[in-house]
Amino acid sequence: MPLLPKFVSLAADHNGLPVVSPDDHTEAMAPPTPRSSRQVEVAASRLTGWFERFAASHGTCTADQMDDDVLLTAEDGATARIAVPFPPLHPTDPGSDAGVLVAELAAHVLRPRRIGVLLVRLGGHAAGIVDDGRILTSKVGSRQVHGRSAAGGWSQQRFARRREGQVRVAHAAASEVAVVHLLPDIDRLDAVVVGGDRRAIEAVLADPRLAPLRRLVTPGLLDVPDPRKAVLDAVVPRLGAVRITVVDPPTSARASRRPGRRCP
Repeated sequence: MPLLPKFVSLAADHNGLPVVSPDDHTEAMAPPTPRSSRQVEVAASRLTGWFERFAASHGTCTADQMDDDVLLTAEDGATARIAVPFPPLHPTDPGSDAGVLVAELAAHVLRPRRIGVLLVRLGGHAAGIVDDGRILTSKVGSRQVHGRSAAGGWSQQRFARRREGQVRVAHAAASEVAVVHLLPDIDRLDAVVVGGDRRAIEAVLADPRLAPLRRLVTPGLLDVPDPRKAVLDAVVPRLGAVRITVVDPPTSARASRRPGRRCP
């Protein structure tokens, strides 16, 4: 049983609930109000404008730079944790203004790169090489994988074994596409971005031949539907997107600022 806070008396009322002793001069603390959070994707070219709107909504910001992210803390307590694409970000002067750091982050993301893309779900796979926003080469494919069966007994076991075999074939096909279309360019790739189903990606990258690719995989997993050519095309603009986790300020801080202003 968790211990009660020290400012609460162990006496109980007629319902068995703890009460605060009249002799205890410490006020009971109200439980903290949960703070809402959300994730947004911002194109690197719009990152400086996003920061200006964030600061206008929440007040002066300070910035702390880590290896893989930048944490902005606003005057009203709101925070924005920016995941650095293609880390690491070159360290800046510890005394740099938050706006300067955000501008340097945007410039870092916009630098031309040659990127390998690997998308895998049970419904399909895609691999491609993107150079400065253009797809140079790509390959899309799929293998049949049946859905799960609701039947029971031996039928279900036979179906499960057949499905496991189909999953292995699908993963092997995706691995082969990566070997053929990404590995030959390994020495010229700056990074590899992956997306789709996490288990499927991990199974494909477990292929020993793809060890050189694993060293280039960037943090994060793109959320995509079953890979098709149109899905791969739609991923290209997202390669330069910055993912930001925004945590709203405490309720009291929001109430003290002007109404109608919302974090972007």
